[in-house]
Amino acid sequence: MRGGILAILVAVIAAAAYACLFIVTPTQQALVLTFGRIDKVVTEPGLNFKLPAPFQNVIMIDKRILDLDMPPLEAIASDKKRLVVDAFARYKISDPVLFYQRVQNISVANQRLSTFLQSSLRSELATASFTAVVRDNRAGLMENIRSDVSRSASELGIEVIDVKIRRADLPEANSQAIYARMQTERQREATELRAQGEEQARRIRSRADRDATVVVAEARRDAEITRGDGDAERNRIFAEAYGADPDFFAFYRSMQAYEAGLKQGGTSMVLSPDSSFFRYFSDPMGASRKTEGNSGARLQAPAAQ
Repeated sequence: MRGGILAILVAVIAAAAYACLFIVTPTQQALVLTFGRIDKVVTEPGLNFKLPAPFQNVIMIDKRILDLDMPPLEAIASDKKRLVVDAFARYKISDPVLFYQRVQNISVANQRLSTFLQSSLRSELATASFTAVVRDNRAGLMENIRSDVSRSASELGIEVIDVKIRRADLPEANSQAIYARMQTERQREATELRAQGEEQARRIRSRADRDATVVVAEARRDAEITRGDGDAERNRIFAEAYGADPDFFAFYRSMQAYEAGLKQGGTSMVLSPDSSFFRYFSDPMGASRKTEGNSGARLQAPAAQ
């Protein structure tokens, strides 16, 4: 009996302790409610005492930095360009009493903060250009948005620590149109460059053909001049040779005529035997031959010796 009573007493004491004690971790803060009214705020971690339910209840509120991911938002910049903005925020609960009175839980707080963030993004981006959002003044815009959202969130007992624009870009249709326009411009530039190259090539070819024609013409001119000078020099030498010994020169020219005229072939010549063409055949000195009755002699060029 005594053991049973002792066990019952221990169980009752344990149940009372469990109902009257609660632990606050370093990541939490607690609100002690007495019949639904906030009676005490516990922000330090440790073991704490309360009256058992239904007299007092404990509400745990997160004390860490929380994240708010906002769905992509489409906004219009000051230069009338449509932007798709992906942003997020980080916040913490700075006033647990006000937080519990206004929103009570994190899910409702995220919805309210998302509304504030969307409104601030739209109003701030409406005064900035696309270039400022993407490159020039992105940090300043995010700081302005953070300050605006933080003022609105302070009424909920929330402190906004940071707001970041993860991505800001044109809509997909606009991006495709810009890509197509860029591709068209590059193709036009390539076509212009090819046309300029072809023009340069034709100009170089025509210049080369003209230079080649001039060089060939000058070479032919120089060749004709050289050939004419050679012929003149040859005639001069012949003239000097003829003047030095006319008989020998006549003999030499006759030998050349024999060589050219009496070659083997199918050509026939009809000459008189006493023709001056054959004067060196009977007389080495080339005296004129006058033979009567032989005017009809026929000489076959291939048979001449």
